[in-house]
Amino acid sequence: MARSRAAYEYTEAEDKSMRLGFLLIAAGLLSLLGLGCCWLRPALQERGGGGSANCTVLAVRQLGERFACTFSCGAACRGTARYPCLQVLVRTSRSSAPALLHEDERQLRTNPKCSYIPPCARDDQENSENVTYKQRYWKEKVGSQPFTCYFNQHLR
Repeated sequence: MARSRAAYEYTEAEDKSMRLGFLLIAAGLLSLLGLGCCWLRPALQERGGGGSANCTVLAVRQLGERFACTFSCGAACRGTARYPCLQVLVRTSRSSAPALLHEDERQLRTNPKCSYIPPCARDDQENSENVTYKQRYWKEKVGSQPFTCYFNQHLR
């Protein structure tokens, strides 16, 4: 006995309904993509208040204030040391007001007054030397050359 294979043919109405369904799915996906690119992305960037900018160093200075940091030199060896506060003031292309430069948001939360926090060493003198090295770097190497930075208007 031979098996008969019946091919199902769609009626014209079913065929039009399937095309309409695929067209609606494609239109929905394109609309979602357009919404994400044109509306959502700028709204999220504006909410974060950030974006890239060109920065120029205005001043590099050490404050007289010293801050405590915690060092660890083993399981039973912990202590506190002190480091001087280095501030790097910059002017951004997005704002004419001077802003205090920070390496990242973690550093900003750790010490919002300082631009640089050295790796905490046991010796205060070593911490001071690290800060002085960074100060020379910002003054001599970067100087007044513009560089890319990321600016958040809300956090300044």
